[in-house]
Amino acid sequence: MTSTSTARDRAKAERTDALLEAAARLFAARGYSGVSLEEIGAAVGISGPAVYRHFPGKQALLGAVLTQVSADLVSGGTRVAEEAADAPSRMRALIGFHVEFALGNADVIRVQDRDVAHLADADRAEVRRLQRTYIDLWIDALTQLREGSPEDQRLRVQACFGLINSTPHSTRSSARAHAETARVLSAMALSALLADSTVD
Repeated sequence: MTSTSTARDRAKAERTDALLEAAARLFAARGYSGVSLEEIGAAVGISGPAVYRHFPGKQALLGAVLTQVSADLVSGGTRVAEEAADAPSRMRALIGFHVEFALGNADVIRVQDRDVAHLADADRAEVRRLQRTYIDLWIDALTQLREGSPEDQRLRVQACFGLINSTPHSTRSSARAHAETARVLSAMALSALLADSTVD
């Protein structure tokens, strides 16, 4: 491969990443239906038709945004789980990883919450598959710390995700950047996962 073609490939990859970032930001702000392909292109300095050099259309762009973030969660979660020395540190590592993700990716979380119904069938199936893989990673870690039925463990994990993922809706960007926010979220998440279900 020549240096010219390498530079061209690099530039295309950078433009693709910029389109994904712009799409997530605009979808988060106005919803999938409220954004045109032309506006996404304009956000990165290209025309609407030029977006087709990177994606077949707006729906494919939405699919790429949500599939990529789901894949990133699986790969990142797997990495931190495998690096942990024991069961408690594995759970804390997964919580820390997800808290960092949630605080740094507010736009994507908003899009996931609101616009997943607009995905093409194949993209929706892939996102769901990746989400199940990520949830199972957490359930495996939790099972090493407490006994419980698969249904109970899944309920706890999904409730924990709800707690952490609520931050883009309930906090300002300045608060999300503060280390204390991450500390509080992590402590609450761990408590929720391990909480005794008995109520006096």
